[in-house]
Amino acid sequence: MTFELLISAVNRSPEELLKEMHLSSDAVLIIQKNPLKDTDDKGRKAKAGSTKEYELTFDGHRVKVVEQFAKGVGLSRNTALSRAEADIVLFADEDIVYEADYEEKVLSAFASHPEASVLLFNMRVDPRRKTYWNESPHRVCFTNYGRYPAYAIGIRREAVMNNNIRYSELFGGGARFSNGEDSLFLHDCLKKKLNLFAVTEVLGEETFRKSTWFDGYTDKYFYDRGVLYHFLYGKAALLLCMRFLFVHRDPVLKERSFINALGLMGRGIKKGKSL
Repeated sequence: MTFELLISAVNRSPEELLKEMHLSSDAVLIIQKNPLKDTDDKGRKAKAGSTKEYELTFDGHRVKVVEQFAKGVGLSRNTALSRAEADIVLFADEDIVYEADYEEKVLSAFASHPEASVLLFNMRVDPRRKTYWNESPHRVCFTNYGRYPAYAIGIRREAVMNNNIRYSELFGGGARFSNGEDSLFLHDCLKKKLNLFAVTEVLGEETFRKSTWFDGYTDKYFYDRGVLYHFLYGKAALLLCMRFLFVHRDPVLKERSFINALGLMGRGIKKGKSL
């Protein structure tokens, strides 16, 4: 099996970033730039949506680079998927530092799970950012898929592409609505009946940085989560909003009432239905 790392970054120098990440595999690197601020290689104002593509060699590995004058992490990941060629790909963010044998670990795990189209790996993170840890291998289903970030996700590329599964471009950093794009991606994999498994291999460590989307429990936080819940849960969205607010009332309801937060989420659900 062949392997590529699919990296999403914003306004970074390719060589500098790959060195920071300890890249030791082939990769596709998407660098998003701001068309309102950044210029092309001739010093001209770049056209929104335009791209510049080239290849470089880093420590003996082939890296396809796309400089994209647009924003949105979903768009970035979809662009990377469309340029990928390997059998197995692993999504990556620019703040991950990989262990030297990450490619070997990923390929070995897929070889050990021939029935799996998607594997979810461990990554060491700051306790403030921790949402999961796989203590033992287990199947991932509709009751436990929502905790995994993109950098945990490895896929058999053809299985995902052949089922027309892509990242939502409505959600995530740089998009119209806040986070949730990773959960939506895994949700769509499950809807298409792909087999998902969590495994215990540790691939690297996240460098802590300020969240690109979380600014506190603001009106937008609750509204955007309502939109997300519509896409994840359909007719059960409002019920799941109520459950979320009850289970996470500390800390999400420290500065507002249950009714106020639920009203904002309900407005988000209504907006989701119109999209």
